[in-house]
Amino acid sequence: TGTGRDDRGAAGGRQERGQGAGGGGGRRAGEETAGETGGETGVASPLPVFLFPSELVFYSEQRNSHRRVLTLYNPYRFRISFKMLCTAPSLYRVVEAEGSVRAKSCVDLVVRHLDVSPRNWGRRDRFRMEVRGGGQVGEREIWAELRGGGEEGGGGGEQEEEERKRSKRGGGQQRAMSPLSPLLVPTQTHLQLPTCTAVRSVSQWVVCVLVAVLCVTVLMLPLHTETSSMVPGCLHVSTNQKLACAYTLGLLTIVFLR
Repeated sequence: TGTGRDDRGAAGGRQERGQGAGGGGGRRAGEETAGETGGETGVASPLPVFLFPSELVFYSEQRNSHRRVLTLYNPYRFRISFKMLCTAPSLYRVVEAEGSVRAKSCVDLVVRHLDVSPRNWGRRDRFRMEVRGGGQVGEREIWAELRGGGEEGGGGGEQEEEERKRSKRGGGQQRAMSPLSPLLVPTQTHLQLPTCTAVRSVSQWVVCVLVAVLCVTVLMLPLHTETSSMVPGCLHVSTNQKLACAYTLGLLTIVFLR
């Protein structure tokens, strides 16, 4: 009897140890699975950043180039927040380096170079734009360079004028993006458009000439208060009709002169 109780006690101990080992293995497997799942859900997908231009170039002897404008576009349907970082924050000043852009809008960021002395000529610094929105994050880096002298050639005049206008409006002001239009493919129908336009213009000229001739004819007719044996009474016109024809003839004359 004592031997049977000992056997049953040993079997129960082995069973409990087996259950404990199985439970520990299950908990470890569950923790590993949860860790893998949490790692997958914690990683946010990258968000493309639309920042233009892709490079900032400053010229030491050209004062209007000491200030450049960066434009951040938000083509998405949700609001995005941004933050601008720089490797040399003491050399640059960014108007509203941190903020947000509403959906379907863009914002201008004015970047000013604070030290254009010769010791910084040829120096290249890096800006990083960090963007968050819609549960996603993204970033983009652009280079800034200070060059000695002035800009060669005059090709950047229009761009500088546009940047000057945008910087006068003040950095950080948001504006709605213009709707995109599909590009027109030059098909056979489009190739026939000039011919149709030419035919339409010729027909318009013919109509204008006929109206002008009619107005001149009406002006030559006698008034209804006058008596004339050469012109029937039904063709006599009133003073208001002659004034209307004279006014129309003046407009047509302006069209012909143009």
